[in-house]
Amino acid sequence: MDGIKEIADSFGAELKHRLPKQRKTQRTKLALLVATMLDVRSANLMELAAGLPREADRTDMRYQWITRLLGNPLVISDEIMEPFSREVLERAAAGGQPIVLILDQSKVSDRHQVLMLALRCGERALPLAWRVEETGGAIGFEKALLDAVVSWLPEQATVRLMGFYGTADLIGWCQECEWDYRLRLKGNLVMFDGADKTTTGKCARDRVYSLENVDLTGRRARTHIGIIHDPGHAEPWIIAMSEKPSYLRTLEYADRWGIEPMFSDFKSRGFGIEDTQLRYADRLDKLILVMSLALYVAVSTGQWDAVHHPTPSEKKVPRTSPGKSPEAEPPGSPEESAASSS
Repeated sequence: MDGIKEIADSFGAELKHRLPKQRKTQRTKLALLVATMLDVRSANLMELAAGLPREADRTDMRYQWITRLLGNPLVISDEIMEPFSREVLERAAAGGQPIVLILDQSKVSDRHQVLMLALRCGERALPLAWRVEETGGAIGFEKALLDAVVSWLPEQATVRLMGFYGTADLIGWCQECEWDYRLRLKGNLVMFDGADKTTTGKCARDRVYSLENVDLTGRRARTHIGIIHDPGHAEPWIIAMSEKPSYLRTLEYADRWGIEPMFSDFKSRGFGIEDTQLRYADRLDKLILVMSLALYVAVSTGQWDAVHHPTPSEKKVPRTSPGKSPEAEPPGSPEESAASSS
């Protein structure tokens, strides 16, 4: 219990530094729940309640304490995430390379889906902002989610968005914001190439690998399209992109897979958000906030430890070696994407 309180005090001080206007009671409770989450390593509210270092002897009272915090309308995920997201975005932009953002959807309960915007960091991703809705299908285009993160970006930063699935609205939004994009398309989308009308799936079956300045759907969203259908893969990649298509540019969509380990951290291989039994989207939203902050604490602690207590392998100067063959990155199938309900 003392370890949880020590982490809570440290993270509470961090919240005070980053969010000086945040209420003390809100900050203290949030820091304590994040610290408990790290200790228990579970999003199950009963397990969190059992591990919560509160004076109340009864677990049900500690459970009520947690649900009250998750139901507090003054706890706004975007506002709390903003300073953390700004920092990692600034670091990502420091090298001058495009910031790779990933937009994807995943099932978090029997009735809820989360649409997540994350930053690719190495081979993984860190959550930036999200929206939770009660739906069995796609949440769709969420302009407010993207607009929120736009305001957090460093000046002059360039962005490349990876998304599954792409829509005419999302393509238009990226073009208005001058974002580079690689957005996977469904095979049933109507496409106009001059006077010819076809579908994206037919182009893939006909082994058309690149299309320039075609119009998608009745919205006539104009874009380039690259198509990959590598041997051994059941489904092709049909990728809308802002640049002239080529095999390697189409293959850049593989960067989207960085969000899969992050979703795994939230779900069955990590905190197990599916076991929460929460019925309301706003409470799930705040539970994801707690998990995201816990993930940030874990990542920052690991980075600090790597610098100050490097392992023998970390002390070695990495040898340069050729990267993996492009074919080593499996396109996979739509059913394997986190956008599905699997």
